[in-house]
Amino acid sequence: MTLFYDPRLLASTRRGFLGAAAGGLAAAAMVRPARAQAVATKAKIVILGAGAGGTGLANTLAGRLDGAEITIVDGRKQHLYQPGFTLIASGLKPASYSVSPTGDWLPKQVKWVEEYAANIDPEAQTVTTTGGTKLAYDYLVLAPGLTLNWDAVEGFDLGMVGKDGIGAVYAGPDHAAATWTAMDAFTDKGGVALFGRPATEMKCAGAPLKYTFITDDYLRRKGTRDRSQIIYAANNKALFSVPVVNEKLKLLFRDKAVDVRWDHVLKGIDVATKTATYVIPATQTIKDGAIVDTPAREEKIGFDFINVIPPMTAPKVVRESGLSWADKWVGEGWIEVDQSNLRHLRYPNIFGVGDINGVPKGKTAASVKWHIPVVVDHLVASIQGKEGTEVFNGYTSCPMITKIGRAMLIEFDYKDNLVPSFPGVIAPLEELWISWLMKETALKPTYNAMLRGKA
Repeated sequence: MTLFYDPRLLASTRRGFLGAAAGGLAAAAMVRPARAQAVATKAKIVILGAGAGGTGLANTLAGRLDGAEITIVDGRKQHLYQPGFTLIASGLKPASYSVSPTGDWLPKQVKWVEEYAANIDPEAQTVTTTGGTKLAYDYLVLAPGLTLNWDAVEGFDLGMVGKDGIGAVYAGPDHAAATWTAMDAFTDKGGVALFGRPATEMKCAGAPLKYTFITDDYLRRKGTRDRSQIIYAANNKALFSVPVVNEKLKLLFRDKAVDVRWDHVLKGIDVATKTATYVIPATQTIKDGAIVDTPAREEKIGFDFINVIPPMTAPKVVRESGLSWADKWVGEGWIEVDQSNLRHLRYPNIFGVGDINGVPKGKTAASVKWHIPVVVDHLVASIQGKEGTEVFNGYTSCPMITKIGRAMLIEFDYKDNLVPSFPGVIAPLEELWISWLMKETALKPTYNAMLRGKA
C-alpha cells in the first residue's frame, strides 16, 4: 500500500512547535466560564443518543444538577469519532483511531439504557425502547444523529466498499479504511473519479469536497493526475452554502482542473459496467419571452473510483414522533426547534442537540460544542422556573483540507458571516499548515473535552 504521510516529517521540530500552538489555540477556544453551583432537582431527563451531543450533554448536566434522574438511551456499544473518518480514508489514521467504548465516556450519575428508542410520545412524555422499556420524562433531549439511507442508492450495498473502486467514507471507520484501500489503488493507476453529495441536508457538508481535494493530491504525488479526470457532482448550482466560501472553492477546483457537473444527484451505480446514474432535475427558463420547461433527465457517467454518499434523514423513530417540521425539509424529519435556543416550538420540555435539529446550519461536531451550553442553560433555567439567555448563532466549522498538510479553517454563522476564532492568526480562506494541524492534531483532544463536559 502506498502511503505518502511521512511520520518523520510530522515529528519534526516545526510540527512540535505548531502542534503545540494549535493545541493551545484549540484549548483556549474550548474554555468556558466556571460553572454555577449545582441546582437541586428531582427532574427526570431522558437523552436519546450517546454520540457527541448526547454524551457531552449528559456530562454537562451531571455537573450542573444535583439529584436529577438522567437517563441516556442508545444501543451502540462503540462511540465513533466521526471527524476522523476522512483521515482514515486518506491513509493517515487506522480505523481504531475513531473507535472507543461508549461507556467510557458516560458519567456514573447517568443511567445508560443500552437499547434503541422505538417510540416517542410527546403527549404522554414517554420514550419506549426496542426492548419494551418505557421511560417517563420531564425533559427530553433528542441527540440521535441522523440516518444514512444507503438503500436509496440503487445497486449499492456496503459490502462493495473497498472493491471495484467503490468508497463510502461516511459509512464508519472500517468502511473508511476500506475506502482508502480503493482510493490508494485508484491513484496508483489513475482514471475517472466521481465525487458529490446528496440533495438532502447532511452532516459535515464539506467532507465530500475534502475527499475530492485529497484524492487529487494523491494523484499528483503519484504522477497519475495527468491521465485522470476528477468529476464533482454538485446537487445544485453551488459547492458550498456560504457565498464567499463557494467562490473560493470554485477557484480552487478550477485551478486543480476538477470537472464540476451542476445539478447532478446520484441515483445509483452499476458495478458490472462501472457506471453511476445521476438525476438532473427539471428546470424552467425564459427564452424570447416564453417559458421553456426542460424535463428531468438521467445521465450515466463511467468511473474507476467513486465515493458514495447517500441521502440523509432523521432516524425513523423521530420522523414518526410528530416532532418534525411539517413545512420545511419535508420528508427528511428534522425536528421543529427554535433556531436560537434549540427548544421545540410545540413541546417546550423537548430540546435538540446535533444533527437532528431543523435549523439552517449546524450539522457538525463543532456546532454541537455550542449547542450543548445553549440547551443546558435553557433546560436548567426551566427547572428553576426561569428563562434561559444563551443563544446559538448557527456556528458551524469546517476544516477544509485542500491537500495533505494544508487546510482552510472555515467558520460561519446563520447569516453566512465568517466568524474566525483566531482573527489575525488563522485566515479562514487561506490554505495553511496550522489549519491542517487544527484538524489532524488538535481537534480530537478538544472533541474529547467536549464529551467530558469540560467545554
